[in-house]
Parts: sequence; structure tokens; C-alpha cells
Amino acid sequence: MASSKRPLQCLLKRALGTRSFCALPKKSSASPSSSSEELMRMEHEYSAHNYHPIPMVFSQAKGTCIWDPEGHKYIDFLSAYSAVNQGHCHPKVMKALVEQAERLTLSSRAFYNDKFPVLAEYLTHLFGYDMVLPMNTGAEGVETGLKLARKWGYEKKKIPKNEAIIVSCCGCFHGRTLGAISMSCDNDATRGFGPLVPGHLKVDFGDIDALEKIFKDHGDQICGFLFEPIQGEAGVIVPPDGYLKAVRNLCSKHNILMIADEIQTGIARTGKMLACEWENIRPDVVILGKALGAGVLPVSAVLADKDIMLCIKPGEHGSTFGGNPLASAVAIAALNVVKDEGLIERAATMGQEFRDQLRNVQMRFPEIIKEVRGRGLLNAVEMNNKALFPASAYDVCLKLKERGILAKPTHDTIIRLAPPLCISLEELKEASKALSDVLETDLPKMQKQIPDSKVAAASEACDRCGRVLHD
Repeated sequence: MASSKRPLQCLLKRALGTRSFCALPKKSSASPSSSSEELMRMEHEYSAHNYHPIPMVFSQAKGTCIWDPEGHKYIDFLSAYSAVNQGHCHPKVMKALVEQAERLTLSSRAFYNDKFPVLAEYLTHLFGYDMVLPMNTGAEGVETGLKLARKWGYEKKKIPKNEAIIVSCCGCFHGRTLGAISMSCDNDATRGFGPLVPGHLKVDFGDIDALEKIFKDHGDQICGFLFEPIQGEAGVIVPPDGYLKAVRNLCSKHNILMIADEIQTGIARTGKMLACEWENIRPDVVILGKALGAGVLPVSAVLADKDIMLCIKPGEHGSTFGGNPLASAVAIAALNVVKDEGLIERAATMGQEFRDQLRNVQMRFPEIIKEVRGRGLLNAVEMNNKALFPASAYDVCLKLKERGILAKPTHDTIIRLAPPLCISLEELKEASKALSDVLETDLPKMQKQIPDSKVAAASEACDRCGRVLHD
């Protein structure tokens, strides 16, 4: 037994080591065959082309810092779409991972294990719900929420068979499974994948009058309203003040489940444990993911009270890996880090500081930067398309990468900026300075270098509603 534990003990020693949380790892002895260029070539050759990544290869990471195979250092301002709120390879999370991996990794839900019940109690007490249903990815969590709402609608609300409706918001992003894209307004996500799942209606995000009309017209058939408290993929769209509270009142009035997708906004990202807390409202169903696994393992969870959760019976929903002991141990450690290191308060304070810095950049380039918006450390810079042309937000992100800042655009004119919550003030200043330098020095050069023959991409109308959502 001792010999079988030795490799994991060595891994633990390497993971914790004696260096600080974001200290430079030992230089990699990368061979020519493992260069960034070769690795990107291999992925392009052997992997499906379902992403358009920034041309940079992650090799090592600690805290907010990333190193490529050649040893170049970068600061992460995407956090794997907010999955790494605690920072990359957090030592407490890595310790929990390795210790649990030595004992037990998987039982399946055909049996009990000694870790998931502890996580279940922790989650329900922390967030104030009766029960939790564990899954793995965020998209699985969304699918679980949809099934749960439909089952509740038929059993408790007595909606006629096969007539249940889910209402969701224009511009939403809930994943790329068939159920999730059936709510999408992204033509790239939906074209060529029909027929989409029926039983969905759309409403503009932030428009409480439109939501009330849909509820009045179809309320007897609507089982749930699924929403993001802040729309992430749409470009960090913050709803009007009072919107979430008004949604809560409407859902209660019409007996409709209020389902909050907190996969990207939850776990301290916006300066609250849940973004819904900004308006002190309690959804009927909460979906968690991403940072619940601290960027170490995929962990998702759906929270609800017994009156809703127990509508699903044995055999009606599940996952082989959902609630596995390894993921449960990681999730417990991930939540402990958020609490013990004050990441909620840190996100709120540092987020306001960062927006102030970005607005100072906006004051220097008012013709380029249209808006700075966000909450906590979930922020976005939206630029004017005409001022950028023929460059795009993607081109700006390429230049940010050259200056050591890793960010990713959403749509042609928006850059989402969401660093790990352990980000320092100095690193925030480095990012805002890099953006200022790119706009002052690099953008004019790019605009001259990009061929004049390039034609501005016309904003496409949504196939579903016929409107242009992103100018």
C-alpha cells in the first residue's frame, strides 16, 4: 500500500512545494516538439474545430499567472470563463484533490460514498435550500433545471401533458447541449442542429413589462423562467435596478419557478456569493457550476426545496460521475477557500477599483470605448464598431496577449475581463495600462495593416426573433 501511495504523495509535494501561490514555477524543459507552435498545430490537426482560441498555450499556472511552454508569463483575465475564481491550482484545493484521490475517486450513485453527503449538507446550508442534485458540467446543471421545472409543472402545477413552457431571455447563454441551444439567440449555435426542442418562449432581458405580458398570456402553461442574473456571453449585461425583484414577484404571482443560472455569476464572482443577492431575492432553483470545482474538476449542482426537488424520482435523472467523492472533496475545499480568504469582499472591492481604472482609460479614448460595465470582478469593455474598424475586439485581445494580458472577446466589439478573485491591485493596473497602450499604439497600426478590402461584417438578425441583438 505504501508503494501505491508514493506517486500521489510526490504529486502532493510538487503541488504544494515551498513556493508562494503565484511564484514562478521551475522552468519547463520543453523539447522542440512541445513548443507552443507545434502544440497548436497538433490541436488543429487532430481536434475538432469547435473553438477559435487566442493563439497562446497554457503550460503551467498558479494563482493569477500563466506560463506557456517557452516560459513566458501572462496574467489571466478570463479565469476559464469564471471557473477559476479561487486562482489556478490553489494549494488547499490541490491538497484536497490529492488526499481524496488516494482514498476513493468514484462510487457512482448506485452506492453511497462518504464525501457527497458532506458536500450536500454544506451546499444546502450555505445557500439556504433543502436539497441538491449533483451533476458535472454547467450544461448538465441547466438540463437538470429544465427537467426539474417540467416535472414540477406536470406534477404540482398540473400543466396538461406535453404542454409545459420554459421562458428564457434573448441573448442568453446556458450551454451548447440541444436543450440549451433551443433557448439560444446565437445563430452559430442553432443553425444546422434542428429541429430544436419545443416548449420555449423568449423575452428581452431586463424588460419586466414584456415578461409580465408573456406570463399573463401563457401563465397556465409556463413552468419556469430561466435567466442569468448578469448575462455573461452576451457581454456582461447588467439588468436594470429592481428587475430581479420584480421577476421574483411575477413568478410568485403566477406560480412559475424562478430559475437562476448562476454558473458564471455565482461563487463570489460579482461581489456576492450569488449575483441574485444584489437584490436580496431567493430563486426557486439555483444552478451552480464552474468555480464550484475551482478549475480543478467539473462540478455542478442544482439547489431547490423538497417540494420541487422530490418531483424527480429514482431512475428519472442522474449521472455516473455526479456527486463523485473526488469532485465532492474538491468542491468543499473550493467553497472553504472562498469563505476563508474573503473572496466575496475582495471581488466587490477590487471590481470597483478595476472599473474606475477602465473608466479612466475610457476618458482617454471616448471615441473608441463605448461603455465599461460589470459587477464585482465580472466586467466588460464595449467598443464602438466604427472606431475599431477594420480591427475587432479579437485583434485587441491579440495585442493584449503580446503585452502579457490574457482576455477573450465576446462578439466583435466586447472584451470580457474576469480575472481570478485573488488578483492584486498591481495586476489590475497592469491590465488597464496594457489596454490603454493597445488603444494608443497598437490599434492605429493594426487599422493601417489590415487590408482596405476587408468589408465590415454586417450584424446578423436572430433567426428566432428577426432582430439584431449585437450591433
